[in-house]
Amino acid sequence: METLQSVLAEVGSWAIPAAIVIIAGIGALRGVKVYEVFVEGAKEGFNVGVRIIPYLVAILVAIGMFRASGALEGLVALLEPVLNTVGFPGEALPMALIRPLSGSGALGVMSELIETHGADSFIGRLASTMMGSTETTFYVLAVYLGSIGVRRSRHTLAACLIADAAGLVAAFVVVSLVFGE
Repeated sequence: METLQSVLAEVGSWAIPAAIVIIAGIGALRGVKVYEVFVEGAKEGFNVGVRIIPYLVAILVAIGMFRASGALEGLVALLEPVLNTVGFPGEALPMALIRPLSGSGALGVMSELIETHGADSFIGRLASTMMGSTETTFYVLAVYLGSIGVRRSRHTLAACLIADAAGLVAAFVVVSLVFGE
């Protein structure tokens, strides 16, 4: 078993550099001017970055205001009694509320929960599973829709938030079934 783990670790350390060399090699064999195409793509990426900066600033300011205003704590206090009836720990609620807004904020909350309760605790496992089963919806929408100039997203936000809710519920159900509490 240890041999397999060491082989996988070695393969993992070389996977990305090998992929880059293989892709560049295939491009060169097909007559693509790899460096020039790379530079052109980098220019396009920079232009996209410049276009999405206002959307990123707006979402980061909104997240900061949400946390600094005490609205997060108020929302947790409001929802905690309801969620306790189904066994959802109130300590994990900030993770569920921050995750759609900010990946780094959610990582901070998850790290705090793991430090406080332990990685092998129900709350630590739940926070980790929620982190992997949901998305930073508002950030993703700001980046993707902002980069292509979409002003009216119609049902996109609702669909994304429903998917996040499904991910949160699934995370709670799976962690409850597998690790119980």
